[in-house]
Parts: sequence; C-alpha cells; structure tokens
Amino acid sequence: MPFSLRVKFGSHEIEISGTREEVIKTIEELPSLVANVSKAFDTANINVTLPQSTLPLYPTISSSANCSETVLKLLETDWGKQQPRTLPELVEAMKANTAHYPATTLSGVLVWLVKKGRIKRWKTKKGYVYTLAGKET
Repeated sequence: MPFSLRVKFGSHEIEISGTREEVIKTIEELPSLVANVSKAFDTANINVTLPQSTLPLYPTISSSANCSETVLKLLETDWGKQQPRTLPELVEAMKANTAHYPATTLSGVLVWLVKKGRIKRWKTKKGYVYTLAGKET
C-alpha cells in the first residue's frame, strides 16, 4: 500500500514515498542522507533548473475579503487573461496567495460568478475553464 510523508522546515521541504516500511527505513537513514547531499552541494557549484512547465508561476494579488473577490483578482491578472483557467489551477493560485479555500467552496463560488455574469465557463478536454466575462474567447 502506498505511503507518503512530506515535511517542511523553513524554506526546505522533503517528501518520502514508498511502502510504509520503506519510508520508515528512509527516515532512519535520513541524517546520513542529508549529510551526503549537503556535502555534495558544498563541494560542487551546481545550478539546478527545472523546465518552466513544472514550475507554474502564479500571480501575486492583494488580500481579499472573500473567495469571489480573490477569483476575480486572479482572473484580472495577466496570468488569468493569457488563457482560461481550470478549477485546480485557481485552487493552486489561491494557495500561492495564502487564500486557502476548499475546491468545493471555490466550485460553488465559480458557479455563482457565472450566474452573475462576472465570469464565463465552458467545458474542454481538461474540464471546465474560467475567464472574465469581458474577455473575448
């Protein structure tokens, strides 16, 4: 059965996945693993870059009083205007802006904004996508 553990210490994060036994064994070996990784980075000048597609960049918005304002602020940014956004993309963008709303809450807010005429939605291969109502599609 799959087992996963994710721990964040300041700006560092580690995730260990495998069977429960593998994860526990790795945790026991963690001090020596961290020492080896740390030593490797101390002795080598390594620049690690990931492809852009694996690092989604979300816009920074000012805090909002509620979920619907947050959605509208996100969709008003260049990020929101460059392409219609899916529910999971909006959830992640909100998390990046410390606006933590459950997907179920956000889903209801999106339906309400569509009914109010503030945003548009349509179904694609990726699922429903959302954009500002004033934007040409």
